[in-house]
Amino acid sequence: MATGSLTADERRLAELGYKQELNRGWSGFSNFAISLTIICILSGCFTTYSQAWNDGGPVVISIGWPVISILVLLVGLSMAELASKYPTAGGIYYWAYSLGGVRWAWFTGWFNLLGLVAITAAVDYGAAAFLNAVLALYGLHFILNFATTSPSAILQHTFALFVVILAAHSVINVFSSHLVSLLNRISAWWMLGGVIVIVAVLAFSPSSHQSFAWVFGHRNNYSGFSGGLYWIYVLPLGFLLTMYTFTGYDASAHLSEETHQAEVTAPRGLYRSILYSAVGGWAVLLAITFAATRLKAIDASGGTAIGVIESALSTGMAKLVLDIATVGQLFCGMGCVAAASRMVFAFSRDGAVPGHSLWRRLSAKRTPTWAVLFVVVCSLVITIPALFGNKVGTPVAFYAVTSITTIGLYIAYVLPVFLRWRMGDKFEPGVWNLGKHYRWINLVAIVWVALCVIIFCLPGSPTAVPWNAGFSWSAFNYAPLVTIALALGVWIAWEVKAKHTFTGPVRTVDDPDLGTPEDPALMPV
Repeated sequence: MATGSLTADERRLAELGYKQELNRGWSGFSNFAISLTIICILSGCFTTYSQAWNDGGPVVISIGWPVISILVLLVGLSMAELASKYPTAGGIYYWAYSLGGVRWAWFTGWFNLLGLVAITAAVDYGAAAFLNAVLALYGLHFILNFATTSPSAILQHTFALFVVILAAHSVINVFSSHLVSLLNRISAWWMLGGVIVIVAVLAFSPSSHQSFAWVFGHRNNYSGFSGGLYWIYVLPLGFLLTMYTFTGYDASAHLSEETHQAEVTAPRGLYRSILYSAVGGWAVLLAITFAATRLKAIDASGGTAIGVIESALSTGMAKLVLDIATVGQLFCGMGCVAAASRMVFAFSRDGAVPGHSLWRRLSAKRTPTWAVLFVVVCSLVITIPALFGNKVGTPVAFYAVTSITTIGLYIAYVLPVFLRWRMGDKFEPGVWNLGKHYRWINLVAIVWVALCVIIFCLPGSPTAVPWNAGFSWSAFNYAPLVTIALALGVWIAWEVKAKHTFTGPVRTVDDPDLGTPEDPALMPV
């Protein structure tokens, strides 16, 4: 392959074994913006606020957020070093292959794929729930009566909106990579402006606020477990607010093949998106929690951010805050589809996904059309249980999906970090690296993720414990079952076939025909 006409990014990609197939038109800011968009504090901080409110209370929100953000940043810094070394769309699973071999790549790739599909489902379902609440505030009655108070009807309407949002995001991602890049840049500024407006509204509009001592010291335990389990069991369940919010920042790595100067811009986009989101998210959460004065109304709503906002603000101001949050969540879902589809494309390019010849096809606009459809259909299927809520209409399955997202992605995040730590000084870092600090940064990241995986597999209430008398499937946390089923399925697939056929990343750069328009797998669709 001639290298004289290649850019530095294309030469580096060729060294890693790949031709430049995707359109490299993203700037460093766009790369940063997509991870910022997918982290989306206007999504995670709002949609999982009730998880922390009920399991731990304000102390988990006000103190837990900054502490856990630091731990997440250590995970991100560990990943950023690898993103600089291996700037490919395969991202995490390519890192695992390079550091540990084919088997590590196989398992890492599948956990990453599960997590990216689950985050798409969780974000778009959360956006649908917020959009439903907004339409209810406006009293909209068009085809569906969004002003209804029936719990079952609300769940049905939310799911209908979820389907519409998924369809819209698939169309946007299929239409143009440039459009997605543009919308992500807009999204970054929307996040910044939205945070400022929301914090200002919640600071000046409510007639009263909670005290500093209450926000930083009050504890809740609405889990149903005894108070003696608060510090060792209940409070850790509330960590899902922070950990779920900080997911998807691997998007900066997955978009490497579409980003200029990816060896530097991808790692910067990854860790800076975490850092900026940590500061902005804390501001938003503090603003919401200080405004949480009407406790009975908030508890009646299930401890949701919507309950706080509607009880603290006038109807007009509540509409403004929810409008801003909903639009931010819609941007977030669009970015999730983009990142997940690139992962599907890259994993299929290397023959790891059943039907890979279809999922790795590119359209005439050089977008992974079929990979996008793969992501949205899978997201739809795994969220179907959210149609069935508990007796007050809470979609418990949604919280299970957020747990699946967090578990799947963080397992994928930490496996190559472990391999890099195990390699020690034998690892040859890229342009951006941690130097000798990798030793303690990697170790803390590994231990923290291991703890989180255990925590988010635990039952969220006594009624979710199968051997308890009051057990209910509507309360069951099916995240560990899905995780175990995936691990077993991936292991069986490996033992039966993949270890004989899957060889890891396929060097498209070595084949003059593979990856060109003449290749049937890449013909426009």
